[in-house]
Amino acid sequence: MKNKFFTQRVCVCALLATNIAYSHKQRRNEETMIYGVVLAGGVGSRMGNMGKPKQYLLIGDKPILIHTLEKFYMQSEFEKVLVLCPVEWLSHTKNLIRRYIPDKDRIVVLEGGDTRNETIMNAIDYIEQEGNLDQETIIVTHDSVRPFVTQRILEENIRYAKEYGACDTAVAATDTIVCSEDNVVISDIPERRKMYQGQTPQTFQAMKLKELYQALTPAEKELLTDAAKIFVMKGEKVHIVEGEVFNIKITYPYDLRVAEALLKV
Repeated sequence: MKNKFFTQRVCVCALLATNIAYSHKQRRNEETMIYGVVLAGGVGSRMGNMGKPKQYLLIGDKPILIHTLEKFYMQSEFEKVLVLCPVEWLSHTKNLIRRYIPDKDRIVVLEGGDTRNETIMNAIDYIEQEGNLDQETIIVTHDSVRPFVTQRILEENIRYAKEYGACDTAVAATDTIVCSEDNVVISDIPERRKMYQGQTPQTFQAMKLKELYQALTPAEKELLTDAAKIFVMKGEKVHIVEGEVFNIKITYPYDLRVAEALLKV
């Protein structure tokens, strides 16, 4: 009975891989090249002494990174999924992908940069070296430690980027947001109806993102917290994709417990 179940499971996985490969082949005949870019460069300092970066910690029976990659692997619009990680974790990341992902050839592991945005530039450089970078090329960038991203969010990111050139996933703020210039005294309390909490994916026309980033001064680059701000600083519109409250970023030990609970829902 166990062997029969295992055989059925293998057949289902093989069928899924075949369907995705077929859809992927169809998509390649379209004009726009779309790449998933999973950012796995964090060291997880806020997670405490875990012995490894947080993206490699387990939730359920798999590393967080693998949960995230499975969501990207299911999206047939991606030409490839690029995973960028610290150089010392390249081999480990490749081994995990070989173990858990059926169609590993569609996933490419690359070395990350010194900052988040330099890491994204490494991804764009890879696409350019592949001969696939033009004005229409789209990259869907995502935190490796947001494993609960949905296909609806991915699909809307792709659609909005095609239409507008740049978009960011966000949810309306439910708490009042306060600002402090000196981290001691409140300097402003913005209207909550105007406040959103940023998530990922953030999706862009890759060539335009690279051009805008290269036009920034070193001082401007120091102000960046994410890629969407590059567009905002240069006066470009970034459209909002509605996120989900459960699209959490696993940052602290408490988040691991929340993630374990979400897996059971």
